[in-house]
Amino acid sequence: MKTLHQSPTDPAFVQNPYPFYESARATGPFFHWADYGLICTPNAAACNAIFRDRRFGREVPAELAPQIPSHLAPFYAVEAHSMLELEPPRHTRLRSLVLRAFTSRRIAALQPEIETLTHQLIDALPDGPFDLLKHFGQKLPVIIIARLLGVPEAMSDDLLRWSNAMVGMYMAGRTRATEDRAVAATEAFVAFMRGYVEARRADPRDDLITHLIAAEEAGEKLTTDELITTCILLLNAGHEATVHTIGNGVKTLLETGTSITAANAETCTEEIFRFDPALHMFTRWAYEDIEVMGHTFHRGDQVALLLAAANRDPGVWDDPEQFQPGRPAKPNVTFGAGLHFCVGAPLARLELQTALPILFDRLPKLRLTESPAYGNVYHFHGLTGLMVAAD
Repeated sequence: MKTLHQSPTDPAFVQNPYPFYESARATGPFFHWADYGLICTPNAAACNAIFRDRRFGREVPAELAPQIPSHLAPFYAVEAHSMLELEPPRHTRLRSLVLRAFTSRRIAALQPEIETLTHQLIDALPDGPFDLLKHFGQKLPVIIIARLLGVPEAMSDDLLRWSNAMVGMYMAGRTRATEDRAVAATEAFVAFMRGYVEARRADPRDDLITHLIAAEEAGEKLTTDELITTCILLLNAGHEATVHTIGNGVKTLLETGTSITAANAETCTEEIFRFDPALHMFTRWAYEDIEVMGHTFHRGDQVALLLAAANRDPGVWDDPEQFQPGRPAKPNVTFGAGLHFCVGAPLARLELQTALPILFDRLPKLRLTESPAYGNVYHFHGLTGLMVAAD
């Protein structure tokens, strides 16, 4: 296995990580990324195999569990109840309860609301050049997830700020200042959600929080702490990646001269998710000795799945570096796979398939006015802004 060096905060890598991924792919299914000290895979088959193999998981093996510094205790107290970080049986129970409330029927019923909100946001766009990310990409997902949960829409700016601060814990180059912002955001978020959950217990409504409170599996319900963490997870994951995907997707559409319409929305959206996804790395722990594509993992080994690299694996896609909106859809790993497949995937798909065709229909002359730049947010991948004009 080869060792490769590549700083995730290097400006050239931040703007275009794909050449490094291709160099890594040429070394074989696995390589050692020295800057992370991790075994990584850019290989689609390896990613899928590890995602679906129960001998790998998100929970740290008990004997390797780190000592949590006291100043980070509030953040990890929330993480302790996150189904994203848990394995069965707790994961099974939490996910089952969440899916009883977060149903496909409830998601599908949001389409008219997404359409209306898209038109309203377009109507409110400023004259002249504007930042599409700020005025559209950030607003749509956070307002929709707030409405779904039943959280006041007026809180959307706070939710966005708290989410951005908490997600900073997973970015390269994390500092004590990053950690302090994340903890402050966590405490504010928890305090808000605790009060809101109690209000919904006393005054049930037709919203996701009320349905989560009511959800029951084998006589068990979500505890208050589990409910708060689940709401925070849905709010954070429900819009953070979607904001980046809208920005990355519109950038790609404009740069390639591609128009997305109601007729090609499904395949074009899948190509957006494949071509330049918002999340580039996700990790798993090995729970026992296991061989994958010639490499033996031992219990306690951690492996990083490079999702964006896997999505451009030429073993799966022809001309993977080309954006092809009519490409027949194949499963990609943008939303993961297996036990932890993203519960928010149907909502993200619905938002892009609904909103982007309206955006391009309403603004047929939409064009870039500045070269978009990606932010230093690895292992997320998103723009700092998207300056456009609609003429």
